[in-house]
Amino acid sequence: MRSKRFGDADRTVDAREIDGEPFGDIMGALEALSDDETLLLINSFEPEPLYDVLEERGYDYETANPEPDEWHVEIERA
Repeated sequence: MRSKRFGDADRTVDAREIDGEPFGDIMGALEALSDDETLLLINSFEPEPLYDVLEERGYDYETANPEPDEWHVEIERA
């Protein structure tokens, strides 16, 4: 069970503001998280390919689609 409300992340990466491929920025932000921190990823599409990578690397995630063309993925260590 999450101790924080969805959207109450400790850090945020807005992939829409990254010039080029955001994967490295996302992974770097995740590696910098402490065990009790969460990362909010904001993207213009649902980043489905990222989900398998997150699971393989030991992260849990929750996804929301608050606006058309705006996806929020809150990520934390499993």
